[in-house]
Amino acid sequence: MTHPLLSPNHVAVITGGASGIGLAAAHRFAGLGMRVCIVDRDRERLAAARAELEGLAGAEAVMTSDTDVSSRVAVEALANEVFSRWGAVHVLLDNAAIQPGSAVFGAASTWEAILSINLGGIIHVGQVFGERMADSGEPGLIVVTGSKQGITTPPGDPAYNVAKAGVKAFAEALQHELRNREGGRVEARLLIPGFVFTNLTKGERVEKPAGAWTAEELVDFLMDKLETDDFYILCPDNDVDRKTDEKRIAWAAGDIIENRPPLSRWHPAWADKFKTWMARS
Repeated sequence: MTHPLLSPNHVAVITGGASGIGLAAAHRFAGLGMRVCIVDRDRERLAAARAELEGLAGAEAVMTSDTDVSSRVAVEALANEVFSRWGAVHVLLDNAAIQPGSAVFGAASTWEAILSINLGGIIHVGQVFGERMADSGEPGLIVVTGSKQGITTPPGDPAYNVAKAGVKAFAEALQHELRNREGGRVEARLLIPGFVFTNLTKGERVEKPAGAWTAEELVDFLMDKLETDDFYILCPDNDVDRKTDEKRIAWAAGDIIENRPPLSRWHPAWADKFKTWMARS
């Protein structure tokens, strides 16, 4: 079984859709007979992805756009184009992100780029498309791509963590708003990937690490979870299972509850205590 909105002739919009998780989802949706609009700033990858999708679904069922999601005006223009062409949006995968790396005292331009796309872009797309989907009166599904880094905030890439922490808060607020709308038929979910080998995460690596999932495996997991009522779609990978994730998240919350130092997992006075705690059943 699949989610009822993932049906032939229904419309899906996917930001960050020319590679990685977005493209894997686009392939699945196109294979189900859906009409698919993929959005990405990389025009070369966008053209290649379009050719792949047209081979699956036909040219009339595929739309591409190089919209810059950091611009709300551009996102509104995109929504106008999609709704004018197809009349509705049934599924939105709010997924665009970059990960160039960052440091606390790093370049302001890096922070601005990450926050404008990874947080600002998610908000713009979620607000513009989400409101139109809700106002249409038709059922709809919004999947927002977050990250475990927005929950446990490990050291090493603070701008990305800050953005993804904001994404989590936005997705939660979005679902709260949607579920409290009278007659509301649109729902939101938060996708929380594990280690997935994509252009975003591979760095200098050429071959997929054994611990990573492929984007296709991640989308398989997503499709299964969409058959449930889970809002938090917390994904494992080949190294980290659900139990491990749950304990790491609980420890991170415990930093506040027990007033430990921030990021105590990596604090010299607490790292061994964390390892001992994790080893308990």
